[in-house]
Amino acid sequence: MTTAQAADGDGLVTARLAAQGLTGPPARDPVDVVGRLLAVQAQDPRGLRLTIRSRSRALHAADVDRALSADRSLVVTWLNRGTLHLVRTEDYWWLRELTAPAMAAQIRRRLAQEGVSPDAAERGVVRIERALTDEGPLSRAELRERVDAAGVPTAGQAMIYLLIVASVRGLVVRGPVVAGEQAYVLVRDWLGPPPRAFDREGALAELARRYLVGHGPADDRDLARWVGLPLRDARRGLAAVAADLVTRPNGRLDRPRGEGPGPGLPPPRLLGPFDPVLHGWYGRDWVGATGRVVTSNGIFRPVILVDGQAAGTWSMPAGRVELAPFTDPPTWGPAVAAALRDEAADVRRFLAPRPA
Repeated sequence: MTTAQAADGDGLVTARLAAQGLTGPPARDPVDVVGRLLAVQAQDPRGLRLTIRSRSRALHAADVDRALSADRSLVVTWLNRGTLHLVRTEDYWWLRELTAPAMAAQIRRRLAQEGVSPDAAERGVVRIERALTDEGPLSRAELRERVDAAGVPTAGQAMIYLLIVASVRGLVVRGPVVAGEQAYVLVRDWLGPPPRAFDREGALAELARRYLVGHGPADDRDLARWVGLPLRDARRGLAAVAADLVTRPNGRLDRPRGEGPGPGLPPPRLLGPFDPVLHGWYGRDWVGATGRVVTSNGIFRPVILVDGQAAGTWSMPAGRVELAPFTDPPTWGPAVAAALRDEAADVRRFLAPRPA
């Protein structure tokens, strides 16, 4: 029995990787990928784009930029766990309302640590809103200049936390890609008014249902860890949709996914930094992610996925894809090596400027 077969004795690995969109029919477009996963960790711009690549076919990084800019169908803002996430525009509204209260105390504490008083923070947020009202989309560096001019501290992480305050209040999101960087915009200008009033109980039910679409099988601890809400909220959401769920032999919950054999393990893949397979559950041992994948300062490296398990990391210095398998020589054979060469070529194709 192979390591992958042993790790997947109850079908957990194949089921979760299928839910993640790494097996089965590829997604049609970036919105399709993000809709399935609900929220994609997005502090690494290349990483969020590579999440789209590994779950689709024949798309390009420019397609992600178009969704963020011309189409306005995707946005980036601070959501789950107080971290930047990429979401569909239609999911932004309820997910922000649901997660914002949990971030408030943490933000106040961090602003105080950065030497920003409550009064200064208010003046900073007002200046951010005024600048975006008067000038339209602005980069972080441009907003820093405007806030500095108002006499509000921006050194260290202070500017980041001022932007988080504005984001959590529903004032700003990261919107169009301008000169290769996502600019900040006012929500009211970019997205318009909320489509409906916020219903917290309905949002918890939608959270549970949608989470299991892209992450099942899972349990209440997995959901609570992923979204950054108390365990009681995860349990309320799951209870609200319990009639639509099945309980697997291992006790985890899932959505019914049809009869017959599943799609099996995905072919060898190069997953980008901060890929969703590293963030969606309470632990990462199910996919073989070790300390060699997650660094001590919280950086999630790009992963080589072979037989459904992390088999190494990779990097892209000077535009070249370089593999760093966990064993030397690597344990995979010629067929896997050839598949990884094809993956490396597709990574380069995806990230390169689209031909005119």
